[in-house]
Amino acid sequence: MKIAWGITGAGERLPETFQVMKRIVEKGDVKVTVFVSKSAVMVVKWYGLWGELGNINPRIMTEESANVPFIAGPLQVGKFKFLLVAPASGNTVAKIVNGISDSLITNAVAQANKGNIPIYILPVDQETETGKVTTILPTGGKIELTMRDVDIMNFRKLKVMRGITVITKPYEIEEIVQRYRSSL
Repeated sequence: MKIAWGITGAGERLPETFQVMKRIVEKGDVKVTVFVSKSAVMVVKWYGLWGELGNINPRIMTEESANVPFIAGPLQVGKFKFLLVAPASGNTVAKIVNGISDSLITNAVAQANKGNIPIYILPVDQETETGKVTTILPTGGKIELTMRDVDIMNFRKLKVMRGITVITKPYEIEEIVQRYRSSL
């Protein structure tokens, strides 16, 4: 089974997402095509995870433009079971909910959606009871962030978009993959 994984420039939940993706690939029955935004390159390196990304797939597709590397076509014609965007930055979510597809990740989401390919997105800016999230920094320290009203509105909009399933925790990715494994 092949899946496409897009990484944005968000650090929140990045280490946990990497752990999940490594476990999925280690089972040997899932091939993950990894594509990263320009900002993701910096953030993944800042978290010290660039080498681990190569363990998930040695061929990492790095954004040059909204359509380079070419991922939209293979998504639309069903080369992948689904598209995963994890973690998704607030900027990426804002663009998706407003129909802006001017980056590799947002264009991939738009084209997969047009091709009726399932899309799973793990936004970092989520609605919580307290309105706050605690982020783990690359140093291991923690910082508490307050969600902006606009980010909460975008999170809500994303949850009701056709063809998109919002996930809130990295472990849900394993559950999704298992459902697809069971259907093979």
